[in-house]
Amino acid sequence: MVPCLNHDFMKRGKKGKKGVKDNLISSKSKPEEKEDLKNNLSDKDSKEDKKSVLLEQYEFMSDKIPVVIKILKTMEDFVPIYTLSISSISKTTEIILEKIRKELIKEVNLGMVNIANYSREGLAEKRFIETIDNLIKRYFPDVDIETSKFLTSYLIQKSLGMGNIEILDDDPNLEEIVINNAIEPVWVYHKKHGWLKTNVFLKDEEQIKHFAAMLGRKVGRQISVLEPLMDANIDQGDRVNSTLNPISTKGNTITLRKYSAKPWTITDFIREKTISIPAAALLWHCIQYELSTLIAGGTASGKTSMLNVITNFFPPNQRTISIEDTREIQLPKFLHWVPFVTRQPNSEGKGGITMLDLLVNSLRMRPDRIIVGEIRRKKEAEILFEAIHTGHSVFATVHANNTKETITRLTSPPIEIPKSMIPAISLIIIQYRNRRTGLRRTFQLSEILEDGSANILMQYDTKKDTLININKSKSIMDTLEMYTGSKRTEIEKEIAEKEKILKWVVKHNITDIDEVGRIMAEFYTRKANLMVFVNKDQPFR
Repeated sequence: MVPCLNHDFMKRGKKGKKGVKDNLISSKSKPEEKEDLKNNLSDKDSKEDKKSVLLEQYEFMSDKIPVVIKILKTMEDFVPIYTLSISSISKTTEIILEKIRKELIKEVNLGMVNIANYSREGLAEKRFIETIDNLIKRYFPDVDIETSKFLTSYLIQKSLGMGNIEILDDDPNLEEIVINNAIEPVWVYHKKHGWLKTNVFLKDEEQIKHFAAMLGRKVGRQISVLEPLMDANIDQGDRVNSTLNPISTKGNTITLRKYSAKPWTITDFIREKTISIPAAALLWHCIQYELSTLIAGGTASGKTSMLNVITNFFPPNQRTISIEDTREIQLPKFLHWVPFVTRQPNSEGKGGITMLDLLVNSLRMRPDRIIVGEIRRKKEAEILFEAIHTGHSVFATVHANNTKETITRLTSPPIEIPKSMIPAISLIIIQYRNRRTGLRRTFQLSEILEDGSANILMQYDTKKDTLININKSKSIMDTLEMYTGSKRTEIEKEIAEKEKILKWVVKHNITDIDEVGRIMAEFYTRKANLMVFVNKDQPFR
């Protein structure tokens, strides 16, 4: 009996449940078996329809594995359920694959394979792949090449990878994957729906510990009873934090923060109403003329995303250096950019490279603009402000909930910068996340006055869901007039022109970071050419 493994279900599944069901049923099953399975599926679907509401359904490919995601709101749970299914694998096929996996472990000495260097491209050691191929041909003699590749990927994930956790990691809609213990389901943070429970469970606490050790070995870190805490940056900027029992009393934990494959752009922010076009145009003008900017906000409020967005406005003829603990910033390819990340010390406490080390070093590299992931300590802040005073344009983030709190945080321990140094920062942007709705918005846009106090220019109106003007500028306009030689009316005209360009960018759906970067580079170097397309409202070619 050879189960049907038709990959066309990804295309046909949208036509209705029948198309998906047929793929779950063996093409060579006995008629009575098919009927029983169909009845079971029908019963399950009818129960699901009565007890739950489908909030969203979508599909994606994890390596060569087709995956279907359903997000359901049930009567039994207060939190929506994220259900993961590989619909092209029938129950019978899954049983056979588990048998192959156990046989694979017997035939191949997994100790010979360096799991620490596991990657979907690099693991394919000849003996291991050949063994999988032979087993698949033995159990599925009529299988085609495409399906064979799919089964190989599936078995590699099950045998040497993290199984369904890796599939979750491939979902572009997820920001965070959290394992609290082996009793609870895996939790995920969805970009649209917030925190969700999944239908994914870990076998036991030992499996969680094994996965944590596997992730640690990839970057030369270890986790053990003596060192029960691990925080590390892994492939492509993902970050992993892990703890072991009894430090985490309910069980072993893993928290995976995913690196965004598609960075946010100013187009995305405007379209999602995170920021208004007038506020974005003002920011663009200030950043063009190198006014240093601080971005503040609470956890998960979008500070780093905003930092990434405002770098869209950098000109291509200036050198930019970024310094982060975790690689999250992604600049357009047209920019002259050198990214740095910190490094934690090894188990002997040696080899660590701090943000302070990188910040001091960057000043010797003739940067025009410096991006700092987050200010945490006094030394970092002192050097940062010194960099501004020596003519560098600096952009950084800090944890604070509003403008007043930001200044208090900067002037109090542990940062403790003298208030007289605060005016080196021209702008403060406050990011805000509504805990009830999950929406992220720019909450305040403020300027710093000569005495170190702040003047809020724009503030978020919850009822209108937009930024509104609060006060007229007392500092920024004077600074721009002084350093550009332009009159206020001319500055306002230039900002209005930028508003027009931003509306055009949004209308023509220019969301790719490199495409947005190309528009900005065109603005700085061939503005007249760009404005031809903007004024005629035509796509840029």
